[in-house]
Amino acid sequence: MQLIFDLDGTISDPTVGIGRSINHALAAFGYPEIGNEGVSQHIGLPLDAIFRRVAPGVSAATVLGMVARYRERYGEVGYAENVVYPGVPEALQDLAAHGVPMGICTSKRVDFAERILTLFQLRSYFGFVSAGEIGVYKYEQLRTLIEQGTANHGAVMIGDRAVDITAARANGLWSIGVLWGHGSREELLGAVPDQLLESPIELKRLAGDLLPNRTAQP
Repeated sequence: MQLIFDLDGTISDPTVGIGRSINHALAAFGYPEIGNEGVSQHIGLPLDAIFRRVAPGVSAATVLGMVARYRERYGEVGYAENVVYPGVPEALQDLAAHGVPMGICTSKRVDFAERILTLFQLRSYFGFVSAGEIGVYKYEQLRTLIEQGTANHGAVMIGDRAVDITAARANGLWSIGVLWGHGSREELLGAVPDQLLESPIELKRLAGDLLPNRTAQP
């Protein structure tokens, strides 16, 4: 049994860094910036998908340029504008103490993900970090992890957006939606997770409540 966590909206809140970096890229190409209230809906999506959303009709070449400008700012300061969710470090520590193997599956680039986890002193809890590339979807990331033997078929995907839940279902994995991130209850329920958690403190229960039951499943 292992737990696979999304990063943005599940471990930490990246709203400030992502929003400012999106606007940095949009401004560089003469597109209007998005307001703070519009950032949340894009968190968890691949970068190319975000820019196609916020700049409708943009060319493929410009999308790649925007991604580059985004990463320019995000790599300098944006990653450090994350805020870890209260209760998450304690929950991860407790799960690790119970011997639960854990990993990360995020749409974020691997060096950014590693920096964020290191910033919050969380990297040691995770046996692997699977990160995204342009044009690669989360269900494909999970499939690759399974094919490589990094993840097993008894793994549980934990995330705050429907894409995390549907990626798990596409690979025959259990899924847990978390309600402290950026996906609404309606969004998550629409994706049909196996379980919903209201707060990070509930993560601690997984070692005792979910994992023995999940291991017993055929």
